[in-house]
Amino acid sequence: MKRVASVVPTKIARFTKQVVSLSQKAVAGAPRPAFQPGEGGYADWVIVTIHGLKTYLDLPYRRLLDVLAEMPRISRILDLEPAELPDFTTVCARMQPLKMPIWRDFLRLSAQLHDTGDIQAIDATGMDRIAASQHYAKRTNYTFRAVKTTALIDCETGVILDIHCSMKQPHDSQIAWQLLTRNLEKLTILTADKGYDWELLRHKLRSEGVTPVIKYREFGWHGIANNVLLDDTTYHQRSNIEATFFALRRKYGEIVRARTWFGQFRELVLKCAVRNVELALDAATG
Repeated sequence: MKRVASVVPTKIARFTKQVVSLSQKAVAGAPRPAFQPGEGGYADWVIVTIHGLKTYLDLPYRRLLDVLAEMPRISRILDLEPAELPDFTTVCARMQPLKMPIWRDFLRLSAQLHDTGDIQAIDATGMDRIAASQHYAKRTNYTFRAVKTTALIDCETGVILDIHCSMKQPHDSQIAWQLLTRNLEKLTILTADKGYDWELLRHKLRSEGVTPVIKYREFGWHGIANNVLLDDTTYHQRSNIEATFFALRRKYGEIVRARTWFGQFRELVLKCAVRNVELALDAATG
């Protein structure tokens, strides 16, 4: 009798299954069927999953759908036959109407794939938006060439727990509490550089049971003395967030391509979630 070899799922198949599961949980209510003829159209979780594949494979919309049409195993994970896949224009147009909470829930759920440690870090970087429509930039009076992106990560795993995006340049301390308030239950020890030197922020964190390890500005002996008392081993865990920003740019690109500011925010949240999923897959096979 001829023995049939078992087929080992590829990484892209495992990635797709994981993203389908997360996106179905992120969409409110019971997941709809993948496709309903007529006005029903494609379920939101299908659109989220295809956008996740676009980010993961780094392909333009048109080419992505061409590739998926030649990969029946992947399209069937989406509960679609290759001939039922949406047109690339549908996938592109459906991203922005999906409300931001869906994308944030997708990021939150992707972080829950990991067992996080006791030390977290917060920092900001700029993601270049030079590829955005110059006509749109002029019409909406955009003056900044980058999206200010503040990320909260787990230092042990490098997982991105949450992000905050802004088209302006607010001070780091103004963003920090807004971002941290959404994630207090995930925090144990928070490390940050002197850009987050705000005594009220330290007080608020301590009142919530979080230990702040935040560098002081050295305007006088008070700041110098407090920095001497910081636990250097804990504080230098903060460098993990710089490594995370570097990996995010190298793997998924440092340019956001959406033409609108809210589209750019969705794009950045999606990049972070896809990175979390890929890290989980690597950890499972490592």
